[in-house]
Amino acid sequence: MMLRTVVAVLALAGSCRPQFAPPTVKISLDDSPEVRWTPLLQVFDADYLNKAAATVIDSAVPKWVHHAVIPIVNSLEKYVPQPYAGEIRGMASQLGGNLSDIILLNFAYEITAFCTSIVAQDQNGNVYHGRNLDYPHPVLRNLTINIVFLKNGKAAYQGTSFAGYVGLWTGQSPHKFTISGDQRGTEHWWNWWKNVVSAFLLHRSPASWLVRETLEEAEDFQDAVMRLSKTPIITGVYYIVGGVRAGEGVVITRDRTGPADIWPLEPISGGWFRVETNFDHWLPPPPTDHRREAANKALNATGQDHINMTSLYQVLSLYPVCNGITIYTTVMSAASPQNYTTVVRPQLCISTD
Repeated sequence: MMLRTVVAVLALAGSCRPQFAPPTVKISLDDSPEVRWTPLLQVFDADYLNKAAATVIDSAVPKWVHHAVIPIVNSLEKYVPQPYAGEIRGMASQLGGNLSDIILLNFAYEITAFCTSIVAQDQNGNVYHGRNLDYPHPVLRNLTINIVFLKNGKAAYQGTSFAGYVGLWTGQSPHKFTISGDQRGTEHWWNWWKNVVSAFLLHRSPASWLVRETLEEAEDFQDAVMRLSKTPIITGVYYIVGGVRAGEGVVITRDRTGPADIWPLEPISGGWFRVETNFDHWLPPPPTDHRREAANKALNATGQDHINMTSLYQVLSLYPVCNGITIYTTVMSAASPQNYTTVVRPQLCISTD
């Protein structure tokens, strides 16, 4: 009775309702990078993808910057590591687009990832992981896809992303771990381009590329945490990781060269969940941002004895955790990979008050 009451209250408190499940695209890692994203064209029209990409770039990068950096982007292409160089080049060819714009599009997605991620453990030691991904680009609702990456014909890992983007901010390695990434609020877009230029010269990875590489290569939760903590990246970020055993949950606050903080689950002492938005957890968020407060309150109201995939989704549906720029919500548990679920949110995911 208590669970039904909590869920009903949370559902009434916000107006977020699932609008649709995104399409699923299967990408074979056994194919060469230049052709492996061809299945996108079975789901999307190339002209629409090009127009949508232009919209994202125009909204994320001022026009004068866009024009000024095209020569730099073209010269950077030779520094982009494999398989991403081949994948991006293949996308440009298949879509009939400009290579520099496809490169720029991929880094435009690295600028403004405002998110809420939650990792939680129930009383039986089951670990659940959920995230809202917020971007101020409404067109992304029509570009959201679930991706299953195949190796030797079998699912190696999966995630949720946007058509035309080779990185991942959300994903799971079945029966091993789950990952979500949140932008760190201390980073600003006007520093970002300098980071991108230096990234390839210094061989540092974009934050979302490291998520994908970890999903593909890490053996288990501990291995994933080590990779996500220590691998040099181009900008600060939060990596939230969930495992398959009790206690396997952590928020990693990253600087470019290493971890600034490791914040694990501590269920024995009451720390059965962790909420990360876009600001260091040990500092208060900006006075206008109430997502962390609302999520903490809802999780405490739900209780550890009632946390599961459904109740976690309800927490992520509560305003302002879910808000006007929330693009999609994903809930997942690496121990039950078949339950990986993503829904694209309505644009009017705002308070009804």
